[in-house]
Amino acid sequence: MFFFKKIFALLVREFCSFLQGSSDQLTTITVSLVSTISTIPADDWDACALDAAGGVLNPFVTHAFLSCLEDSKSAVADEGWLPQHLVARDDNGAVLGVVPLYLKSHSYGEYVFDHSWASAYRSYGHMYYPKLQSCVPFTPATGPRILVRHGPLKQQVFAGICKALRELAHQSQASSVHVTFATEDEWKEMGKHNFLQRMGVQYHWSNAGYKSFDDFLATLRHTKRKRIRQERKKIQDQKLKLKRLRGDDIKAHHWDAFFNFYRNTTDNKWGQAYLTREFFHLLGSRLGDKVLLVTAEDGETLVAGALNLIGDDTLYGRNWGSLPNVFYPMLHFEACYYQAIEAAIEWKLKKVEAGAQGEHKLQRGYVPTATYSAHYIPDPDFRAAIADFLIRETAQVRTSKRSIKKNFHASKLDVPGKTRDPSSRRIQPIQSSGGDTIRSEEEKK
Repeated sequence: MFFFKKIFALLVREFCSFLQGSSDQLTTITVSLVSTISTIPADDWDACALDAAGGVLNPFVTHAFLSCLEDSKSAVADEGWLPQHLVARDDNGAVLGVVPLYLKSHSYGEYVFDHSWASAYRSYGHMYYPKLQSCVPFTPATGPRILVRHGPLKQQVFAGICKALRELAHQSQASSVHVTFATEDEWKEMGKHNFLQRMGVQYHWSNAGYKSFDDFLATLRHTKRKRIRQERKKIQDQKLKLKRLRGDDIKAHHWDAFFNFYRNTTDNKWGQAYLTREFFHLLGSRLGDKVLLVTAEDGETLVAGALNLIGDDTLYGRNWGSLPNVFYPMLHFEACYYQAIEAAIEWKLKKVEAGAQGEHKLQRGYVPTATYSAHYIPDPDFRAAIADFLIRETAQVRTSKRSIKKNFHASKLDVPGKTRDPSSRRIQPIQSSGGDTIRSEEEKK
């Protein structure tokens, strides 16, 4: 694994022309690399993250969450994730922007798959690894990746960071730079800076101002409504007790139990656990009330759990697991999907992101939603081949997404935000309160 520490000085001429009315003065933005997030003050990092998200907290790009991954030895060089975070500062040393960035020796834990790209690269005698990856490790949650403060230099800092990412790929001899699960605005802007654009699909649930779970069910046609009620009734019939725990209600024994559930999932499906036991304990202590742990009890025994993170407007479903050698029908759907929907309605959150892929979510009220990633390929021949591939792939993704949505809306009662008027059978509005084919690797839901 390589270790890089490069510094790029970028001169922003547009700033002084805009502010001072003169092009004679220059503001210098320095973009540097750090090998651990602990060297960046949490307040500076989080200010960039909050501004980049439009003032809405996304817990996955906070200093607290990313430091949990590093301090628990989950996302570190020994695991093929060498932190190389970018930091942009002005002349006075003030932090204007940051980027979560990793130099990687493999493509695991990313959820936007480039294994075929790596294979093609090797077939021509080239090394695909190391590569640079801007993402939240092991987390297919959407959100900003180029975290830039608001201010007169915002556009220039964004452009400077894009330039620094390209320069870093050349100077470090990395095969490529990948920015995954970015926002649509970032995706569009990076396309202007020589990054190839890729799309994927996830399934998200949207809150149309529902007052209760039954209010949501009323928007679905009879067959879906009946299926969901039957699935939820099976939990009652099995006498399982579901709890939603937050903050101090989550004790050390809950995290130890959940780690065992998580390991059961990874052992059964992939044989490799990315996250360590310490990660979950750190997560609980550092993110507090931003963590939601849904637990299932059979009598006095914890038998399963689903981990979620809470943003200002979104509930993010992450990991799921249960005791080995036990099976409770429909518990997975209840813990991961229906409890999340109930929580989002109760807390007036706008949406639920339930992880990667899973067309079965469509039958439970989740709808196909586009995801976005951007890729810089220095090699011109390989770049041309990838660009051609992405044209065809994007067309397939768009067609598939349209087809799924068309089927979802086949009945008028499938339209989120509509409910039945029993007396007239008409549809009445509810007042609102407010890429590739992706498959999961270890937290499939």
